[in-house]
Amino acid sequence: MLEPDPKVVRELLTRYASLRIAQAERERPEAARELADVSYTLCVMMATTAVHDAVARADALLLAKGRAQEASSLDADGESGLSLAV
Repeated sequence: MLEPDPKVVRELLTRYASLRIAQAERERPEAARELADVSYTLCVMMATTAVHDAVARADALLLAKGRAQEASSLDADGESGLSLAV
């Protein structure tokens, strides 16, 4: 199975959250349609049928990618390789 681009997933999650907040503050048909579109896209991208499951999988994907990047940035001694010079 193909893995979604974390950057795209993060953008979708941000848009989803923003639209949910906007709808909670003031319901608008345009925002409702866009929220439905973003929800559908998240579900397809994360291979789920429920948006709550899609959000959970997206969060897990981003967390795993963050940990992998963190681990790869450490050298063999467990150091980040960054200079401590001030």
